[in-house]
Amino acid sequence: MNLFTLAETHTGLATQAPARRSAVTVHGGHEHALRQTVMALSQGEHLHETEHPGGETTVLVLHGNIRLVTGAQQQSGAPGDYFVPAAGRHRIEAETDAAILFTHVVPR
Repeated sequence: MNLFTLAETHTGLATQAPARRSAVTVHGGHEHALRQTVMALSQGEHLHETEHPGGETTVLVLHGNIRLVTGAQQQSGAPGDYFVPAAGRHRIEAETDAAILFTHVVPR
């Protein structure tokens, strides 16, 4: 599996999808605590605000540019940028067509 290839594939699928997004789980599922998903968003699209415990979620930008919004704080990210969102609510916005590796540990 090549994450960059998956990112490019799903970025293309996102631009054609009515929801303007596409995703694939690369590890995990309901039977695993660790879940990793490649998520692609078309420019201007966003992932709705979610809340995860701090340190238990990471975001790695694989393609394009994103903005991570946590409360009043905003951080821009480009390919290779890695974020550990602080505890609390956060949202991911696509500044360009973009793809991320979203990793989350579900408490058991």
